[in-house]
Amino acid sequence: MSAIYISDLVMCQLANNEERSDKKDVYGVLPYMTPEVLRGYQYIKAADIHSIGIIMNKLLSEEIPFNNIPHDYTLAVEICKGFRPKISEDLIMKCRDAEAKNRPNAKELYHKLKK
Repeated sequence: MSAIYISDLVMCQLANNEERSDKKDVYGVLPYMTPEVLRGYQYIKAADIHSIGIIMNKLLSEEIPFNNIPHDYTLAVEICKGFRPKISEDLIMKCRDAEAKNRPNAKELYHKLKK
């Protein structure tokens, strides 16, 4: 059986820097963390799937997630409210079109990703 392992301990840090003993410490790289983990729930396999989605977005957009805003408590709250990096589902569908003639060429794809 094959497995995918997601690991980024180099950038991992304490995500909740509040000095409260009633709350579990949350470690991770904020843009890749799931809302449930940010809320203090235990990591589960679905958290890895979320991280893979953010990584796919990064690969497609060639941008670091949430690179234009501070990685702080406000971002954590926004992630919990559903804020996500933008990705064009329409563009993905066009790239996966069954008809080769309907797919964008590399130049078109490059320009669409830069928008």
